[in-house]
Amino acid sequence: MKKRRRFKQTTPLKERLMAFAEEVREQASALPPGPEREDLLKRASRADTAAHIDEWVNSSGLQSPT
Repeated sequence: MKKRRRFKQTTPLKERLMAFAEEVREQASALPPGPEREDLLKRASRADTAAHIDEWVNSSGLQSPT
């Protein structure tokens, strides 16, 4: 049986997502308006949303629904 390659992440998920979103926005700013640019901006928006969800899930104020 093959062993899975595992490694410990050195930066939190939120930081990685925010860095990815910033990088993608920089790439999009270099492109002319069009579908490729819109796709990159959509990916950046999704990364921002995922970072906010991660922050919410890991917050200490999270309570179970009643």
